[in-house]
Amino acid sequence: MTVKDDSGEECPIENIRTFQKHLQLFHKKGVTIHDENGHYFTVDNSFRQKIDTMVRELSG
Repeated sequence: MTVKDDSGEECPIENIRTFQKHLQLFHKKGVTIHDENGHYFTVDNSFRQKIDTMVRELSG
């Protein structure tokens, strides 16, 4: 899966479920910045919801 970073570039996410768990552990509240292999993401409620939706769609 890929997710667009803050610069609009596609960032490959090897395991979206692991990524989601990381967000739940370290970026649970408020607005934070996450670095994924040199790609930066502003993590806010909207971004968390987007990732949760991607995981739900995988589960089908």
